[in-house]
Amino acid sequence: MSSEKLEKEVDHDVEEQRKVDLANNVQARIQNPLHGIPKEALLAQVDTFVQEQGMEEIATFLRKGALLAQNPKDFESMPELDEADKEVIRRETTRACPRALLGHALLMPRYLTDKWSQPRDLYLTVIVCSLAAAVQGWDQTGSNGANLSFPIEFGISTAAGTPNVASHEWIVGLINSGDKVCRLLLGLGMGPKASTSPVYAAENTPANIRGGLVMSWQLWTAFGIAIGFSANLVFIDVGNIAWRLQIASAFLPAIPLTTAIYFCPESPRWLMKKGRYQAAYASFKRLRNSELQAARDLYYVHRQLVEEFQVLKGSNYISRFTELFTVPRIRRATLASFVVMIAQQMCGINIIAFYSSTIFATAGYTAKQALLASWGFGMVNWVFAFPAVWTIDTFGRRNLLLFTFPNMAWTLLAAGFCFFIPTGNGARIPLIALFVFIFGAFYSPGEGPVPFTYSAEVFPLTHREMGMSWAVATNLFWASVLSLTFPRILSAFTPVGAFGFYAGLNVVAFVMIFFLMPETKQRTLEELDYVFAVPMSRHISYQAKTFLPYWVKRYILFRKAELEPLYNFEEVESITVFEKGTGH
Repeated sequence: MSSEKLEKEVDHDVEEQRKVDLANNVQARIQNPLHGIPKEALLAQVDTFVQEQGMEEIATFLRKGALLAQNPKDFESMPELDEADKEVIRRETTRACPRALLGHALLMPRYLTDKWSQPRDLYLTVIVCSLAAAVQGWDQTGSNGANLSFPIEFGISTAAGTPNVASHEWIVGLINSGDKVCRLLLGLGMGPKASTSPVYAAENTPANIRGGLVMSWQLWTAFGIAIGFSANLVFIDVGNIAWRLQIASAFLPAIPLTTAIYFCPESPRWLMKKGRYQAAYASFKRLRNSELQAARDLYYVHRQLVEEFQVLKGSNYISRFTELFTVPRIRRATLASFVVMIAQQMCGINIIAFYSSTIFATAGYTAKQALLASWGFGMVNWVFAFPAVWTIDTFGRRNLLLFTFPNMAWTLLAAGFCFFIPTGNGARIPLIALFVFIFGAFYSPGEGPVPFTYSAEVFPLTHREMGMSWAVATNLFWASVLSLTFPRILSAFTPVGAFGFYAGLNVVAFVMIFFLMPETKQRTLEELDYVFAVPMSRHISYQAKTFLPYWVKRYILFRKAELEPLYNFEEVESITVFEKGTGH
């Protein structure tokens, strides 16, 4: 459907009464796009939509779906829904398991598994995105092991006392950063994969499990890292070609990935942007448990598109890019995604992912011992990514980062201080490895999964691909800077200074996240438009003047305190908004 047709469908009289300005939502009011439309007017709009799109065969589902999307909490009292319809909606509602049923072998499993009872094609989508993540993780660690041998192979050793060692360190850094620079400049290979895979997963999954499923990107990136370290160990003793095989081994998971992608459904939201509503509905049916849910989500996303086209009509590729920095609502999302992406590089994870074997060798390990220690880090990184499947949608993206960043700071600082232990002391190397492993344990459930999950969901549909591409470009650019500079930093600052430097960056990142990153948990992709319509100045003021005093009073002084919320939720909320206190 063209933007002109989308605009004509909007009832302007009703729209003026309920419209929230996406550019300057000072009151922080979060609305359902269908809120305030009289029932008769809403059904008339659905009928018009049915005729325009030729969807008469599913008109009943669309009418039910529109009413359900408008008043998701009141589905039990809707006469239009029969008992089978209501049971479908009950099963998708996130509920905490009643205390009386805890331990009940027959009844409790239903409360634990309902929200994870999803169609096969949805899980196929997640598996394919997971394979893409594994390719990325494996690719990162191939160079990690190769760093121990290829500098010697090419006569650019960075060992102390080697002639021109400073130049060699810059060359090794340039080689490690080269693939990331190429992805950034050429847009080939891992660049678009890292951009599109999280967006694709985010647009296909229901909001109540979106964080958990989309964060599988980090879970399987961590798995790819662990397997990459395993491949480094496998090829350590094959001679001069070891570094070639360590880098090339990342090709293996790319084969099933290339094959499986052809069996996945297309993103329905993307299809609707292109006006292909019949195909979008077919895709929704593959990704939802019932036709009612598919019709509801189809019409809800359609109405959000109507509003987005009104706000952003007349834009093109170049104008959408400039609007990342000029339209206030989108600029706030761009800033938040920039903060969370650059924080991933500031936290120091990639000095470990790219150079852990070099660091352990500097500490005194042999090449094989260094690779074994790196393998241990890879396993810790993977295992501790699992909790985020549950915590990212309950504890929240922002809270996970605010908890883990201080802990990453002190663990890096402790690892650096352990280099002060004399070389002959048997505790030196194990303690360095211990604090690096603890660092990985804090990273994996926090800054590991959050950046790609967060960046994939904060942009409006009209700018989602553009925004995610910019966010990933930010991440890859700073990853290339880190790769380029760390060999020289390690030599010039010494290991103690290098680890201390990144510990300090963790503190800076913590402050940036605290003031500049809004929470997004348990909101639909469409509702986030209204969250990011809150001016950043108001968000900063709230954190400094309301949340921080509350936190100090509640958790430092242990006094009773009530937190005034930043967002004023209206009575009618979005499709998948959950009651406060419900479990995931």
